[in-house]
Amino acid sequence: MKTKIYTQHEEHSEWLNKLSFYKDELKIMQEKLEEISSKNTGLDVRKSIEHFQNQFIIQKSNSDDIREHIQLDEKKIAENVKQNPVASDHRKTEDHAKERDMLESFESNFNLLRQEFKAFLADKM
Repeated sequence: MKTKIYTQHEEHSEWLNKLSFYKDELKIMQEKLEEISSKNTGLDVRKSIEHFQNQFIIQKSNSDDIREHIQLDEKKIAENVKQNPVASDHRKTEDHAKERDMLESFESNFNLLRQEFKAFLADKM
């Protein structure tokens, strides 16, 4: 499937903003987890804390991977426009379905983690 270069660039910007938001949210979640960790020493709580720490690390890594894919795709667009700037706003390029799928999967997983973490917070705070 083909899409306009400009449309793809706009999607990249939107996706990078979303990833920045999720990165900030992970920081907030980590701070709350540290607060709970400092107040609770029970084994069951420690296991949950370790679980969430691992999940936060995984989500950060996934976010970084997606950001890298988007940035590489954006470089390809910039090179394409640089090589042939004439009517670049009307030209089409291959759709970035892989990056879209990666982001949608990430968002779904992140939302599940967020719900699980909120339930944990409600129980422990």
